[in-house]
Amino acid sequence: MLRLNFVGSNFTQKIKSIESRVHDNPSNSRNFPAKVESGLVVHPQLKDEKPNSIVEDGDKSLSGEHLRNCSIKLLGHVVIRYIFVIQILGAGLIFLYVSLVPSAKEVLKNKGIQMQIFSVFTAVSTFSNCGFVPTNENMKIFKKNSGLLLFLIPQVLLGNTLFAPALRCVIWVLGKTTKRVEYGYMLNNSREIGYNYLLPSVHSFVMAIVVLVLIVFEFLFFCSMEWNSEALYGLDGNEKFVASLFQVVNLRHTGESVFDLSIVTPAVLVVFIVMMYLPARTSFFAIEGHETDVKNGEGKTKQKRLMGHDTFSPLTFLVPFVIFICMTERDKLKEDPLNFNVLSIALEVISAYANVGLSTGYHCSRQLKPDPFCKPVWYGFVGRWSAGGKLLLVIVMFLGKLRKFGK
Repeated sequence: MLRLNFVGSNFTQKIKSIESRVHDNPSNSRNFPAKVESGLVVHPQLKDEKPNSIVEDGDKSLSGEHLRNCSIKLLGHVVIRYIFVIQILGAGLIFLYVSLVPSAKEVLKNKGIQMQIFSVFTAVSTFSNCGFVPTNENMKIFKKNSGLLLFLIPQVLLGNTLFAPALRCVIWVLGKTTKRVEYGYMLNNSREIGYNYLLPSVHSFVMAIVVLVLIVFEFLFFCSMEWNSEALYGLDGNEKFVASLFQVVNLRHTGESVFDLSIVTPAVLVVFIVMMYLPARTSFFAIEGHETDVKNGEGKTKQKRLMGHDTFSPLTFLVPFVIFICMTERDKLKEDPLNFNVLSIALEVISAYANVGLSTGYHCSRQLKPDPFCKPVWYGFVGRWSAGGKLLLVIVMFLGKLRKFGK
């Protein structure tokens, strides 16, 4: 029916065009019947016309649009199932672990936390890069439970930095097993699909490689600086290995912590700040710039876009926020320098901007002038800031949430 309507509309338009030309030229209108019979009437737009090609082009455009719509709809189902399957598997593995391992089970029992709630809450929070855990100590209380940490590491990666490569792998596997043409269309036309996390093959591969390289670098640097430090005290070799790996994997976005970051070497904290600042798609800057240049064919457009990114770099407002917060907390920086220092404030600001949630915390035992009313509590360093400092950090968090809209 669509084909008939398409051909019919084109035919009607051409007949009307012929009639209008005949009426515009009276001399031709008088001899029009004779010319029709003798085959002398030739419309300029109909000369060398190929009706079959018009129909075929219409069919191709319609079929291509239909395939694209079907692929987008199918991709939505794939993403939803991917999210649910990963979280259900994660919750199941966590529940199985805390049910079978006495030490983990005892922790939940002493805190009055049901195993089912802990398993589901932790799996969803970790996959969604929220970083919340039902325990006040976050994951510090489970730093010796290596199995639990190993179960959470895939949740962290598959929900954030490796989400795009993993999604493409899932689509590739589904395409090979089901032989559906929609999966092939998704893989070969990721830009036409319009889903930001469905990346071309080269981008996905580069992203996965960069993520793994950064993890290896962070892990080696952290272990070289902290292997025999106070932060890892009381752990054996295997527990140190797994806990360190869990900590560096959480640096990019999730923010779950197994160590007290306030006793970590300042050099390690600087690396943590840099890693939190790096966006998940850092490796794509050069590739995206090249594609923009090829697509537009204008070097000036590319140059203007790069200049725009440089001009409005997040550092242009993050550094002033660190300075302003130091100004609001200047009295505490003088009176309590072991807890309040520029490095701890910078880590808090970058962590808030990057939606990570890591914090050095606050320790009453490090006060130079002990306060008898100070009570150790399990909340972030910002909990000890003034109202002005907290308000500034809230603004930083909003800016971090809005940064994607500026790309």
